[in-house]
Amino acid sequence: MPYRSDTESCLGDGSAAGRLSTLERCGKSWWLRQWWAVIPFAAVLTDLDGVLRHFDHVAQADIEARYGVPLMKTAFDPKLITPPTLGQVSEAQWAESIVAALGGDERARQAVEEFVRVRFWVDEEVRALLARVQEHVPLIIVTNAMDTLEEHLDLLGLTYFADDVVSSARIGVAKPDQRIYEIAAERAGAPPERCLFVDDRLPNVEAARALGMTGVHYRAYRDLAAVLG
Repeated sequence: MPYRSDTESCLGDGSAAGRLSTLERCGKSWWLRQWWAVIPFAAVLTDLDGVLRHFDHVAQADIEARYGVPLMKTAFDPKLITPPTLGQVSEAQWAESIVAALGGDERARQAVEEFVRVRFWVDEEVRALLARVQEHVPLIIVTNAMDTLEEHLDLLGLTYFADDVVSSARIGVAKPDQRIYEIAAERAGAPPERCLFVDDRLPNVEAARALGMTGVHYRAYRDLAAVLG
């Protein structure tokens, strides 16, 4: 009997009956091998900000210049940003802490009010690529976020985009803590060594690699496309 490859055996004779026999005989194993050839990971874990969502940094710089205050440095001081990121205080309380740190006057308050309203948007090219990947493997958003994340995802049209969202504010653990990666992999149903992790912050990527994940340090679309495109 002539040799038939796994692919030929699973394709059958091309008839309707043959295709039915294919499913009965091979199940999903052949199709999974084809998917593996396209996406060599069991799950993709992606950051939100700096990868899928972007803020208007020009507008942020303009606010700082007009009000003459070190807004960005103050807002992202670990002493101020850590509590809301871990869900210990709300975004509104974080904003109040920035106002206080900037002197507490009306000028500081106006600057912070403008800052928290800066526009943001989805990178549609990244969204499209991740959507194609999601046809084959689970897609999990892993983000250091605040209590307003769900509202923001709704505004962006991303509420039902990923298979799951791991928010630091909801689980009380933030990147680069090892536990957030373990939680994300568990929700994806994949071992860490079979996960691709994407983030725009190198320390977060290095933490994922330390767990055995494949890490992509995202700086531009081509970084992601080189692995998934």
